[in-house]
Amino acid sequence: MPGNVTTDRSLTVAGLFAGIGGVELGLQAAGLHTELLCEWWEPAQAVLEYHFPDATFHSDIQTLKALPAVDVVTAGFPCTDLSQAGRTAGIHGNASGMIKHLFKLLEEASPRWIVIENVRNMLALDRGTAMDYLVTEFERLGYDWAYRLVDSRFTGVPQRRQRVILVASRSEDPCRVLFSDDAGELPEDQYRDDAFGFYWTEGNTGLGWARDALPTLKGGSGLGIPSSPALWIREAPPGRAIVTPTIADAEQLQGFPRGWTEPAQQRGRPSLRWKLVGNAVTVGVAEWVGRRLAQPGEPLATHAYALPKGARWPTAAWGSRGERWAADLSLWPERHPYQHLLEVVDAEAAAPLSLRATTGFHNRLVKSRLRYEEPFAQALKSHIEHMVKTPA
Repeated sequence: MPGNVTTDRSLTVAGLFAGIGGVELGLQAAGLHTELLCEWWEPAQAVLEYHFPDATFHSDIQTLKALPAVDVVTAGFPCTDLSQAGRTAGIHGNASGMIKHLFKLLEEASPRWIVIENVRNMLALDRGTAMDYLVTEFERLGYDWAYRLVDSRFTGVPQRRQRVILVASRSEDPCRVLFSDDAGELPEDQYRDDAFGFYWTEGNTGLGWARDALPTLKGGSGLGIPSSPALWIREAPPGRAIVTPTIADAEQLQGFPRGWTEPAQQRGRPSLRWKLVGNAVTVGVAEWVGRRLAQPGEPLATHAYALPKGARWPTAAWGSRGERWAADLSLWPERHPYQHLLEVVDAEAAAPLSLRATTGFHNRLVKSRLRYEEPFAQALKSHIEHMVKTPA
């Protein structure tokens, strides 16, 4: 990735709903400086306190009296009520509804930029009620806004992770941050066929199937537990062909240094590290945003059309004073050198998917109407037979 941006002065940041600092680490790589971090969950606090010792910490946005005088406020607010793996209670659910506290704080603050990140599903859930609420609140406070759906693979990590990035400002044009780059997706022939990712917790209505990548790392699943996806290594022998990545692999898949979440082990079960990583923002995505916050570009000429209120939200749009427009942009603003899946996942350290998990997934899969490769189904059967013969 490009090196740090040189600017007249570093933009300062307040990170709300900071998690394990994916946004802040990416912004730091772009030359920005974090002054405040706000995060309620103790395992995540332990990670932040270890890696950002110079920042001021606050434990609960509900009791944060005011924002410091910073240039950028970030808010990767909880996706629990918006994601397909969550409760889908909507933007006013107990968790995702915490975003209302950001707007209360903005009543008395004047940051140059606001950056929000959340799941793709908020564009569609309840006919886009969440996005409508966000942009309506920003417009009420006098902000222009733009958003764009991006795929973390553009940063080079082999994780197909689609997230909405929303930028708002009272004084600047957010389109100059989000719409000044467009590289288009990596051509299909650039992906390898030696490994495929899937979610073993699915199998009824979807696979989360990904070629030369893992599907989205999640903080939860349809089974209600934080868990890793699995991968099929095509040429591996039975017992080593259906495996799960390590937590260090997951950290790298999110753009963190391996071992980033180790401080959390002192404040929770090791399995909680999966939830921490699954809830995080991919570091490279935040770095791209940070470079454009520091040095906005010129928005690309795109096919645009007016977006009537109530219309389906597209993958990119912007608005001001009640008027809204859609933009035709890809999910890949840049295209960094791609790390193939088996270059990130340590196949020797990866654990075989358990007999119970594999059997359950295989049974759901064969009963479904989903299309899948027959060699994949055979690999699952061979894995089950091997695990039966050689139990752990």
